[in-house]
Amino acid sequence: MIGAITLLLGCQLLGELFIAATGLPLPGPVVGMVILFVGLLIHGKVPGDVAAVSDTLLRNLSLLFIPAGVGVMLHLALIEREWLGVTAALIGSSAITVVVTAFLMIGLKKFTRAGGEG
Repeated sequence: MIGAITLLLGCQLLGELFIAATGLPLPGPVVGMVILFVGLLIHGKVPGDVAAVSDTLLRNLSLLFIPAGVGVMLHLALIEREWLGVTAALIGSSAITVVVTAFLMIGLKKFTRAGGEG
């Protein structure tokens, strides 16, 4: 289990280091997830320890939103001042997410149909 946690945190660290070295405007943990994904693709399967640790983290995911909630409460005055921009960003990003997800699903359905027929 310690090895799986170390793997997950190591991938996050590699993502952070990559972002620090390149200066790309991406979150380091997202790049770390891509690194983990590529590593798992190369490995061909998810090791049992990594699956167990990941499942535990996902079951307790709601706890990870507490710092974000505290941040919102801490900066509530700023959010009240900039409510129009915050609202536009929330609605816009949600709409973009829905559209991208829809196109991705359409593409994946076509891809799986084409793969199943061959």
